[in-house]
Amino acid sequence: MPPKQQVDSLRLHKARNVTNALPKSAQPGATKAMQEIYNAEDRAHAERAIEAFAKTYGAKFPKAVAKITDDAEELLAFYGFPAEHWIHLRTTNPIESTFSTVKLRTKVTRGAGSPAAALAMVFKLVESAQARWRAVTGAHLVALVRAGATFENGVLVEREQATAA
Repeated sequence: MPPKQQVDSLRLHKARNVTNALPKSAQPGATKAMQEIYNAEDRAHAERAIEAFAKTYGAKFPKAVAKITDDAEELLAFYGFPAEHWIHLRTTNPIESTFSTVKLRTKVTRGAGSPAAALAMVFKLVESAQARWRAVTGAHLVALVRAGATFENGVLVEREQATAA
């Protein structure tokens, strides 16, 4: 998928909600400001971009600013994961992507007939689509994430060694 289309679905929906709360004349500038937030190199830069957004648009459009500031923690949560995983966390919703092929074929065939035929069709379509899925970058880090390792701005934070007294 081209990089311009790799937009996190939460961010895409959030961006649409924010721009819908703005007049058309303010939307291009706000969109650029939101891109500064979403594409920041680390959490501190993203937080500063949120502050700049709030300062620029807060006086005239408090509802639009609230849509960003109220959900800032969720929007920036991916900074708590390994940097290698950020590209996957910023991409479109994997479930929607996976089933878009199935949805398209189901509409074309106007249903699959029986439940068993539908299940077989879905299985084969997903199995076929699986060949085009991107492998996880930094797969070796998945075990650390599952074990509860702490990452700060994409870098593993070593646990402090317990000192023997």
